Amino acid sequence: MNEDRVPHELIYHLKMGQAFRPVEKIVNLVPFEKIGFRPEPFPYSFYELFWHIRFTQLDILNYCIHSSYEPPVWPGDYWPGKTGPNHEKEWEALKKSYFTERDQLADLIRTSEYGLDDRVAGQSENSDEIHTIFREVLLVIEHSAYHTGQLVMMGRMLGVYPRRDA
Repeated sequence: MNEDRVPHELIYHLKMGQAFRPVEKIVNLVPFEKIGFRPEPFPYSFYELFWHIRFTQLDILNYCIHSSYEPPVWPGDYWPGKTGPNHEKEWEALKKSYFTERDQLADLIRTSEYGLDDRVAGQSENSDEIHTIFREVLLVIEHSAYHTGQLVMMGRMLGVYPRRDA
């Protein structure tokens, strides 16, 4: 594969992918009144799950770019601690943060300052395994795709998405 193509493909899959609907469409179809409800059998709400996706993406971005990175505590820090936002502005701010930080990851892939094979800034030099920008971007893509499928299933259970759509 042409090496110039790799960044393009990573950004494409980070933002859209081909096997699922873009997150933009999924999060904007669920009415605010339903995002804090936990449909059976899910142990979390649409809001909690999207919050988790965004938090994990931000954590990985920070790991990639900050040498002073301190990992959050698993699992407590990775979940919001409430089923829904207090108001619609909080929900809109969460969505905006997710897309802004996703764009920052795309910029990290595009930039000449970092190479995809470079060790992430937050990893200790003493680590046996090298974590690269490439590895971490793939992790964001995998994690987001996994949970995006859950968002779609949750949307169906909330009666928002048709069975064959999304």
